[in-house]
Amino acid sequence: MSHRDLSVQLYSVREHIAADLPGTLQRIAGIGYTRVELFNFVDNADAYVAELPAAGLTAPTAHARLVGQDTARIFAAARSIGVETVIDPHIDDARWTTRDDVAGIAADLNALAKEAAEHGLTVGYHNHAFELENRIDGVSALEVLADSLDDSVSLELDTYWAAVGGEDVLPLLARLGRRVQFMHIKDGPLTKDDKEQVAVGSGRMPVVDILAAAPHALAVVELDDFTGDVFDAVADSYTYLNGLNSK
Repeated sequence: MSHRDLSVQLYSVREHIAADLPGTLQRIAGIGYTRVELFNFVDNADAYVAELPAAGLTAPTAHARLVGQDTARIFAAARSIGVETVIDPHIDDARWTTRDDVAGIAADLNALAKEAAEHGLTVGYHNHAFELENRIDGVSALEVLADSLDDSVSLELDTYWAAVGGEDVLPLLARLGRRVQFMHIKDGPLTKDDKEQVAVGSGRMPVVDILAAAPHALAVVELDDFTGDVFDAVADSYTYLNGLNSK
């Protein structure tokens, strides 16, 4: 596998971030990560502006609820930190049941993309399981969405939740193609129990094949929860993925 940069979603270490943001970023950098994905960053924008470069980290992506929110404030904070793409991590599952519903979501995201472009940013959407579980004329709601998005809107495919949602991730990646610019790489037994997630490479996900299927996409490690010291899982994930880079 050719070398690829790795990122980590800071939600994985959210309790540590809340207690000691500078120390947590330094610890992430000490593992070997050079990139992070932010969450809940708007109120902490000034701290990230100072502490990310101090730790030798960049944040090309960040999560923020966008639809129906004060996006001018969100986009301004993202730009100040150096974020390039703001990804909406959740749109209410009640909006994913009909073709008209999904068309409305696409219209919202397309409009947000135009606003983001005025700030020099792009936008994306991150899935959970329900966007794959919900079928519209036999096709997952996520793919219906993808077909209605402007080219400027990307997807961050959470590969684990796609699999939990019943989708075969490799054909899905092939169908979505370059629309997927970012991937959440996580592992576990493919259940909806967050605490059963494990370090990347020690669960049931075909991680090597997933990475090979989308070599253009930034790989973002995430654990929604973990039984034990989450820093062990974050570090073990990096060791596994970095080892693949060297092969």
